[in-house]
Amino acid sequence: MISAILLYNQKGEVLISRLYRDGLRRSIADVFRIQVISNPEVRSPILTIGSTSFMHCKSEDMYVVAVNRSNVDAGMVFEFLYKIVALGKSYFGSFNEQSVKENFTLVYELLDEMIDFGLPQNTEMDMLKQYIQTEAKRSGSESGSSAVSVSVPDALSRSKSMKALKRSKTITSQITGATPWRRDNVKHHRNEMFVDVVEKVNLLISPTGSVLVANVDGTIHMKSQLSGVPECTFGLNDTLRLDQEHDEDDPRSSKRGGRRGSTAPTGSVGLQDCVFHPCVKLNNFDHDRSINFVPPDGEFELMHYKCVENLSIPFKVVPSVQIVGKSRVEYDIVIKANFPKQQTATNVVINIPTPRNAAKTTINASNGKAKYDSSTNQIVWKVSRISGGSEISLRATAELTFTTEKTPWNKPPISMDFEITMITCSGLVVRYLKVFEKSNYNTVKWVRYLMKGGSYEIRF
Repeated sequence: MISAILLYNQKGEVLISRLYRDGLRRSIADVFRIQVISNPEVRSPILTIGSTSFMHCKSEDMYVVAVNRSNVDAGMVFEFLYKIVALGKSYFGSFNEQSVKENFTLVYELLDEMIDFGLPQNTEMDMLKQYIQTEAKRSGSESGSSAVSVSVPDALSRSKSMKALKRSKTITSQITGATPWRRDNVKHHRNEMFVDVVEKVNLLISPTGSVLVANVDGTIHMKSQLSGVPECTFGLNDTLRLDQEHDEDDPRSSKRGGRRGSTAPTGSVGLQDCVFHPCVKLNNFDHDRSINFVPPDGEFELMHYKCVENLSIPFKVVPSVQIVGKSRVEYDIVIKANFPKQQTATNVVINIPTPRNAAKTTINASNGKAKYDSSTNQIVWKVSRISGGSEISLRATAELTFTTEKTPWNKPPISMDFEITMITCSGLVVRYLKVFEKSNYNTVKWVRYLMKGGSYEIRF
């Protein structure tokens, strides 16, 4: 699958290299340095030259590159590259040139355990930390003391060898067993389960007010602090549907964004492109909409999904922008909160574009604070809180200076960013979360919903 993994710094120097397939020379590293790192015009994460493809992602001042010489699944390769970055941050605190140089031995160990002959094998953080015993030097920490060789009695040596053998057998059974993502000796003083349902709302509205694109990019994050090996049952809406049989020919149900007014039953929640953690079992999903799993210890992403049907659009924006001759632009923006009164939106930021030759602005906002940002050519309107069902407005005038430029103003869309807690745009609801463990301990469960603005744009 993957022919080589290469790690570069910003100068194009190769810090780490691993070749997994025959017929690949180390000089292949020069191609990526010349074609991508030294060429600022290249922005694509994929470069194909002949039969060789370079797929890369960037973390701080590091390039993480996968070299391929076959027709591979690009999504899987990028998932593996980002997993390398995530594991590096978990071990070192940050994944940059300094941390890689200080922990190059550990980086090689991680790559050797994560991938075998170009095929990804094990990327579970908890399992890797169990059998990779090399101590990591985290960012900002002092160098450890040098190792000293001492003589050890034979009995003590045999004892250590037996412990190492026992640990090796335990690790092998866990990796090849039913739950390789969790060890069986986890203990916590307080057994808790945290669930965060986070949805990013992507919206594009035309100048006439019709919805061009409306979709939700959602994730269910979990933090497990449970002792033993618990079995969890996670229940969602009774009306939930996993749309695997998506109609590609129906423009109303497009995966790209979908249009409101689709053929989905009113009140139902249809999820698409669902990706689950390996711990998930969907045996009972068709019967009672429940998901069964044995959770990893710590934080993990249980599920990632998209939704394009029956969405509750949180804000209605009514923009009125009038260009008066060549000297003035008048704005009248009204924003209505469509969510329930008991909910509150916080950290609301509305970016209203202005022409590049705007010289002076007069702004009057009913709520919050608004000011003109000359560096970005836009009026930034910040409102700390908006209650559900309320309405806010802004009136502004931008005075324009004379310019010889004949290029017309292309009118970029108005964009919004916001956060609304305890509500979802898709209507997804966690009905219950049950934890079963042989010791029958009590579990404290926390569930939180968070709706955020993704690409939320309104044309005028």
